[in-house]
Amino acid sequence: MSIISTLQQEMEQEAQTTRKMLSRIPDDKYDWQPHPKSMSIRQLATHVAELPVWVTLAVTTDGLDFATTPYEQVPIKNTDELMKYFEQSLENGKQSLAAADEQKLDDIWTLRAGPDVLSETSKAGMIRMTYCQIVHHRAQLGVYLRLLDVPIPGSYGPSADEQ
Repeated sequence: MSIISTLQQEMEQEAQTTRKMLSRIPDDKYDWQPHPKSMSIRQLATHVAELPVWVTLAVTTDGLDFATTPYEQVPIKNTDELMKYFEQSLENGKQSLAAADEQKLDDIWTLRAGPDVLSETSKAGMIRMTYCQIVHHRAQLGVYLRLLDVPIPGSYGPSADEQ
């Protein structure tokens, strides 16, 4: 199995779980946050939904510098918009990964904020880091939903709410 086909398979598996989690967000809770230092559900869920585009960044660029490309989220108002945004991001990432040159996946990809290097890894490593970020932030979202008493979907097996 090639590296690209392995990454494609993992992307699809994580997308199934991500869809289930994002679809549970109540429309009236988008501004809720569990703590003043925490992101709102809107910020967190939008970030989860946009992360598949980082696969495109990994395969089509040599890095990202937040100093020259400031981060701005797409405004999301409700779960319907969120799900559409996630599917667009996912399709973008899938298409880029399908068109990627496997020989270039060993090339270095750098994430920085001006002179500060935040991460320097291979393009394949950055794709894997993107998947890890999706899982990490999806788990945070699960805690948010639990605190709001929203039933949590299973990720890699049934959740306590599904048993």
